[in-house]
Amino acid sequence: MPMLTIMPSAKAVEVAEGATLLSAIIAAELMAPPKCTGNAQCGGCHIYVQEGRKSVSKMQRAENEKLDTIIGIGSKSRLACQVLMGTENVTIELLDFKSGF
Repeated sequence: MPMLTIMPSAKAVEVAEGATLLSAIIAAELMAPPKCTGNAQCGGCHIYVQEGRKSVSKMQRAENEKLDTIIGIGSKSRLACQVLMGTENVTIELLDFKSGF
């Protein structure tokens, strides 16, 4: 099973292929559920995918549109609620602040 490493804590957890990164982050007790409960509407689960970007699911329209409204996004930005784990290890970075509006 692939591993998800969550920075800056460096906590590593096994994640089933096809599971959302948000569910893994919540299970690891490193984030509370966002107010939109994972529907790409609040931006509260904005993360940076540092390694393994080719292994995770491709960005869909709803996620892209939400990211366009968030301050501080970059080329590695994703919404954890929309990212599905692939077959390879992934490293993400949680933000120290809420970047959504």
